[in-house]
Amino acid sequence: MKWILINSGANSGQYNMDLDLEMARELNENTVYFRLYRWDPYCISIGFNQDFDEIDSCLAKANGIEVVKRPTGGRAILHSEELTYSIILPTSIGKSAKQIYLEISEALIKGLINYNSKLSTLSMEDIQPDFSRLLKEPSGSLCFASTAKNEVKFEHKKLIGSAQRKFQNVILQHGSILCGNNHLELPRYLNIENTEKEKLQSELFEKTISIEDITSEKIDYEELGNCLVVGVQEYFGIQFENEEIPHL
Repeated sequence: MKWILINSGANSGQYNMDLDLEMARELNENTVYFRLYRWDPYCISIGFNQDFDEIDSCLAKANGIEVVKRPTGGRAILHSEELTYSIILPTSIGKSAKQIYLEISEALIKGLINYNSKLSTLSMEDIQPDFSRLLKEPSGSLCFASTAKNEVKFEHKKLIGSAQRKFQNVILQHGSILCGNNHLELPRYLNIENTEKEKLQSELFEKTISIEDITSEKIDYEELGNCLVVGVQEYFGIQFENEEIPHL
């Protein structure tokens, strides 16, 4: 199996989602893609089952924030102070979607510990919440308001939010690694009452944490990315090959 590393830097939300989807569609059965990227401008992405009507697009546009739909499930995320990863694998790798989800979380934890030893107590959620109930609550529109099984957390607070989807013989998974706290602004952009926005902002503050919160240091995004790459290589016992970014 050939493992390809793509560090595509900061791009628009539509570009980021289109590239993940295009790589999934074009993947051959002997290749795995691992990509790291950021967002410029900042962007709100919603899961493919969500409606754009849930987002105040006028306010987002006024503040220079893009709004896009992901090719995966999950709920809304404000992509800003974060490093995002995607991994695209063929089912011929011989692992279930659940196993891939677990192993990617373990590999990311390894990389994060490489970055800073204060992250050595990261763990994974061991309980799957009742999403059918959660989606009926006001916080149901927010990805980081709940932690799914095997998502990465620090002292009961969510650090990485991931989503996954299977396309025929390919599995696409991507996720947000919280680096700073601008994600807490997401409730401002929901089409709900102001009192509910305040409650959801408090809920996000209580349920999430960023790397900067844990380390009390500003993020070195280049070093963080390098450490994640090493962590993935060490965990899976592979060596990445570099390749040009696929053309859309």
